[in-house]
Amino acid sequence: MEFLAKESEYTPEQYLTLERKAEYKSEYINGCIFAMAGASRQHNQITFNIAGELRTQLKGRAACIAYSNDMRVKVSETGLYSYPDVVATCNEPNFEDSFVDTLLNPAVIVEVLSDSTEAYDRGEKFAHYRRLSSLEEYILVAQHRICVEHYVRQGELWIFAETSQLDGIIHIDSIGCTLPLNEIYDKVEGSEGRALIY
Repeated sequence: MEFLAKESEYTPEQYLTLERKAEYKSEYINGCIFAMAGASRQHNQITFNIAGELRTQLKGRAACIAYSNDMRVKVSETGLYSYPDVVATCNEPNFEDSFVDTLLNPAVIVEVLSDSTEAYDRGEKFAHYRRLSSLEEYILVAQHRICVEHYVRQGELWIFAETSQLDGIIHIDSIGCTLPLNEIYDKVEGSEGRALIY
């Protein structure tokens, strides 16, 4: 992400006003606005695959909904506004205001890791997300190799599991869905068209 804020800081209200008119997406924290870089072909394919799987499995379940890419999430406790790759909930969605474009209560957040944001997604961003009382599962998906990391909230603890086999399956119990890795990585190639590393 590229740092946009210069000498002045922005209020959340100023950020939202700018963001709703902007041609590109930006995240916000502590008065600063950060432009989001464009995603790679692999990143887009993985996001599309995950969203497609969740859409199919949540179809007909009126209480459950998933969004990809453009649904902004706010962590009210810390003031972070971000755009996870995929979010889902089986609770009544709560939004910040009448624009209905900022979700407050995701149960599941999925981030597809990129070279420029991997450390942030694992560290500071996850620290923000953990403050969401609604969040039950956090999933990190590698794009250059087959690897999915799954964090599940159990009380005050977060339980970690890693799956790196193409026949593996991620069980997202909070929304009653599964993500087979062969579906997550369908049509995803590594760098220069080479097969992904197991």
